[in-house]
Amino acid sequence: MALPLKYNVRNVFVRWRATLATVLGVALLVAVYILVQALAVGLEKNSANTGDPRNVMVVRKGSTSESSSLVSREHMRTLQYFPEIAVDEQRRPLLSADALTLVTLPRRAGGGEANVVIRGVSRKGLDLRPQVALVEGRWFTPGQREVVVSRRLAERFESFDVGDSFKAGPDYLKVVGWMDGQKSAFDSEAWMDADELRSLFDREDMYSSFLVRPLDEAARTNLIRRIEEDKRLQLRAFGEVEYYRSQTMTAAPIRWLGNFLASAMSIGAIFAAMNTMYAAVGARTREVGTLRVLGYRRRSVVVGFLIEGACLALIGGAMGCLLSLPMNGYATATIGFETFSETVFEFRITPWLMLKGMLFALIVGVMGSLLPAIRASRLPVIMALKAV
Repeated sequence: MALPLKYNVRNVFVRWRATLATVLGVALLVAVYILVQALAVGLEKNSANTGDPRNVMVVRKGSTSESSSLVSREHMRTLQYFPEIAVDEQRRPLLSADALTLVTLPRRAGGGEANVVIRGVSRKGLDLRPQVALVEGRWFTPGQREVVVSRRLAERFESFDVGDSFKAGPDYLKVVGWMDGQKSAFDSEAWMDADELRSLFDREDMYSSFLVRPLDEAARTNLIRRIEEDKRLQLRAFGEVEYYRSQTMTAAPIRWLGNFLASAMSIGAIFAAMNTMYAAVGARTREVGTLRVLGYRRRSVVVGFLIEGACLALIGGAMGCLLSLPMNGYATATIGFETFSETVFEFRITPWLMLKGMLFALIVGVMGSLLPAIRASRLPVIMALKAV
């Protein structure tokens, strides 16, 4: 015979002080778990939201990212004659050479210094990335040492207001505009003319990567295969979207940290739940004995206490979810492992992440209630009825 559910729910609120302490502990645990995992989800979505599915990214073979790649103008001269590449109205191939470098700059409000990625692009490179929009000022003029910075970076770094200048290498760059990367990896970059960047940093004829637009999906597949198989080039090709999805190394340690913190905090939450449930067993010894006399089996007593623990945990889990929600969409930054530069992204709290938080809370509640529930079921009936 099972205990009525309303009996279990009523008992949750009888010892409200101990109940409140347990609920708040579980709420804090779930909130921390969700927020740390939301950082990793935000980083992953930031990378996954980058690029155009029609484009192909080309880097040096053996390189895992643009930052460790060097490709030459000679490579570009060879690529531009590949028949799979689309052309513009002037019959020029839709191919852009990009150059990347890092500049160390001071953050606002005394936040120390951090590296910022400066990407050298051509006008064609702007056309190949329609997701990046100018939101203030103007685009840089080719041949001039001008830069357009991400609006999100401008909020975090000094000298990034339109009209400001900052030192990059041996010279200064003038900020002439702000851009919006639409919550992509481009929100962590500043853009300038590629040839001016090469000149400024003595890159000669070397770039970091190429971006090309194939004719269609079939041409895209053939182009990637042709580049990979051409032994003269020693280049590697990816779909642009696939390339940026692969650049999520930073998210892995954040997920590990989140799991570690959650595991460490869960031990405290489990002991808090156990303390609450042991106190409940001690206060209800005669009640447990009466239940046994009325015909309720030991299994029913165990299940009853587990339900009470689960109720406590689910209430705490729901509170933890609510506590974490205001951070959804909040912009923050970390240091990317790929370039060791400032990476701007947002907390992303998804329904699946909240469900995982609730399941985590439920596991903590059940584990914290198991031993007290077993103890309650094993109380001798006569001794339980004699308890004061």
